[in-house]
Amino acid sequence: MRRGFTLLEILIVVIIIAILATLAMTQYMTTVERARGAEVKQVFGHLRQMCAVKFMEDGNTNNCDDANLSIGTTANDTPSACRATHHFSYAVTRPTTGQARLQATRCIAQPAKSTWRDANRVNLTVDYAQGGVDTWANPFGY
Repeated sequence: MRRGFTLLEILIVVIIIAILATLAMTQYMTTVERARGAEVKQVFGHLRQMCAVKFMEDGNTNNCDDANLSIGTTANDTPSACRATHHFSYAVTRPTTGQARLQATRCIAQPAKSTWRDANRVNLTVDYAQGGVDTWANPFGY
């Protein structure tokens, strides 16, 4: 009567566990990265609303810029450069009259951050002259 498992049986079990662990880790990393992308949506919502107020007050987006939207390097500002408290840095530009382009760039140079992807950008162009039409450009699924 035979007791225990053969080396081949143990090897097959180890290979199956390794494949399942690889799949689980890939899914976990994707889920973590998407959760970090929630920061972009929250910050963009705030900046979009602030730009809308500037547009309604002035009739244009000239004052919808980094300085007027509190995007900078102080602790209370939305970060214009990578810092430990955020996963993205932010900027605002005005491509045409009545529009504002909000841009978030993924920070990967910080030691505590995930470096499994290259730096990614997420853009939201809002056309206030057309009633606030949003155009998203986020190639990495944020």
